[in-house]
Amino acid sequence: MDWALLILAGIFEMFGVLMINKLNQDRNATSFLLLLAGFGFSFLFLSLAMKTLPMGTAYAVWTGIGASGGTILGMIFYGEPRNSLRILFIAMVLGSAVGLKLVG
Repeated sequence: MDWALLILAGIFEMFGVLMINKLNQDRNATSFLLLLAGFGFSFLFLSLAMKTLPMGTAYAVWTGIGASGGTILGMIFYGEPRNSLRILFIAMVLGSAVGLKLVG
């Protein structure tokens, strides 16, 4: 259950990152409230996951999901560059998170 909560926290982190971009484009209350909700739920689920997972592992996986997911969503929705080096580094971040799970 703790890993499911951590993944859910990462998904909300990705949503929050998307809402930062949306807020920069629209500048309205709805975008701001969605941004707060995304990051709020992200922190909530991260804190619940950290009741049983080691802090370093949980934080690294959470930031890995958020950073990698945000980059991928930027490529999909906002036309950010897609090149092999970006994909390689995303894979390295995700591989590091898996490695922490394996040794932790």
